[in-house]
Amino acid sequence: MDENPIKSEIPGQTDGNSHSENNASVTDDVQSLWHELRELNYMHFRLAALEAQQAGTSFVVMIVAGIMTAIVLTVAWLGLLAIVILVLSEYGILTDYMLLILLTVVLNLLLTLVLWGVIRSKSYNLRFPTTLRSLRSMSLASRHREES
Repeated sequence: MDENPIKSEIPGQTDGNSHSENNASVTDDVQSLWHELRELNYMHFRLAALEAQQAGTSFVVMIVAGIMTAIVLTVAWLGLLAIVILVLSEYGILTDYMLLILLTVVLNLLLTLVLWGVIRSKSYNLRFPTTLRSLRSMSLASRHREES
């Protein structure tokens, strides 16, 4: 007796073993996709955490710059007002105190504009630009897959 079973020679008929192999293959594919999705979510959360850290650092820099702006404006206001008024009035260049005060205000506003530029340059990091770009690219990729 032959120990090897005779396989069916009818073309449309398959044995039960190939069906279970297909199920195992589909299960493996689903598990692989699930692990890839988990890894992708992990990477997005990691990216969001890193950007949150960068945003926090930028926020602290902005707060410190704002406090420094207040201190500088106060000190500059008092110092420049006193020096300019004393120098210009001592030399008789300007005796009108209104113009002296206006000159002091203009110099302080220029310094304020410089510090405002520092705050604006750091505010970009508060918008999580890399995370948003990554999510947009994922969204575009999924749309292209749906259209195909």
